Amino acid sequence: MMTLLVLFWDRVPILDFRGSAGPAGNCRDCRGMIRQQMKFGEWLMLVTLSLLWGGSFFFNGVAVAELPTLTIVLCRVGFAAMALFIFMKWAGLAMPMDRQIWRAFLWMGFLNNVIPFGLIVWAQGYVTSGYASIINATTPLFAVLVAHFATEDEALTLLKVAGIMLGFAGVALLVGPDAFAGMSFYLGAQLALLMAALSYGVAASYGRRFRQLGVSPIATATGQVTASTILLIPLVVVIDRPWLLPMPGSGVVLSLIGLALLSTAFAYFLYFRILETAGATNLSLVTLLVPVSAIAFGVFFLNEILLTRHLIGMMVIGLGLLAIDGRILQLLARLRRG
Repeated sequence: MMTLLVLFWDRVPILDFRGSAGPAGNCRDCRGMIRQQMKFGEWLMLVTLSLLWGGSFFFNGVAVAELPTLTIVLCRVGFAAMALFIFMKWAGLAMPMDRQIWRAFLWMGFLNNVIPFGLIVWAQGYVTSGYASIINATTPLFAVLVAHFATEDEALTLLKVAGIMLGFAGVALLVGPDAFAGMSFYLGAQLALLMAALSYGVAASYGRRFRQLGVSPIATATGQVTASTILLIPLVVVIDRPWLLPMPGSGVVLSLIGLALLSTAFAYFLYFRILETAGATNLSLVTLLVPVSAIAFGVFFLNEILLTRHLIGMMVIGLGLLAIDGRILQLLARLRRG
C-alpha cells in the first residue's frame, strides 16, 4: 500500500495517466540526468520489486515440476501483457505505434525476458532457489560494467565495485551453506544463471533509451512483455507443443498467475519507473535484496527462525547498498568536517 501511495503522490512525477503521459503513453519531460542517490520513494519501490521478484523463484519452482521451460515463460509474459493492456485501456492510454520504439521493445523483451527467464527456469531444474538467487546477485557487477561504457552518467567507481562486492558477500552469508546441500554442481546450470545475470545487466542499460524516446513506464512494461510474447510463441509451438501436454494442477496454475500479475506485470512497471530516474546500476541492486525478501517471507509466513548469520548478512548487504548509493562518502565527509 505504501508503494502505491508513493507511485501516485511522490514529488518526482512517476506516471500521470491523463496528464504528463500523452495519448501514446509518452512523457513530456523524460531527458533528465540520472540521480546517483535514490530518494525514499525509489528505495521503497526497489524493496517492493525485490519482494515481487523474490516470489518468482518460488513460483518457478512450483511450475517447473509440471511444465517445460518455454511454456512457463510464455505464460508469464503473455498473461502479463494481457493484464497490462487491460489496465492501459482502463486508464485511457494507447500504446505508441512508432517502428523505432517497437524495435526497442523487441530487443528489450529479448534481453530482459526471453533470455534470462528461460535460462533461470531451466537452471532451477538442477539447482536450488537459494543457489539461483546467489548467482542472480551477480547482476549488479555486470550492470555497473555495462553502464560505465554504455551511459554518460553512471561511471564506474571503486566505491561502487566495493559496495557490490560487499552486497554479494552479504547475499552468500544470508543464504548460507544450505543452498549448496544435496546438489550436484551442474556446470551448465551455473553458466546459464551467469548468462541470465549478464543479460539483465545489459538490459538495464539498454532500457534507459525508453526515457529518451519519451515512452512512459507503463507503456514500456506493456511493450516489453508483448514483444517477448511475440518472440516466444513460435518457439513454444515448435519445441514444447503445449497442446500435447497434460493439464497442470491448480498449484501450477496459481503459480503462473502469480508470476504473470505480480512478478511480471506490476514488477516491470516498478522496474521501468526506477530505471527512469535512478539508473541501471541502482536498479540492479534489487538482486541483492531478493534473498533478503525470501528470508523475510520465511520468517513471517512460514514460521522459520531468523538466524544470526541472517542478521549479519542483511547488515553487510545494507552497507554495500549505502556504499553504492554514495551515502557512506557523504558521512565520511561530514565526520571530517565535524
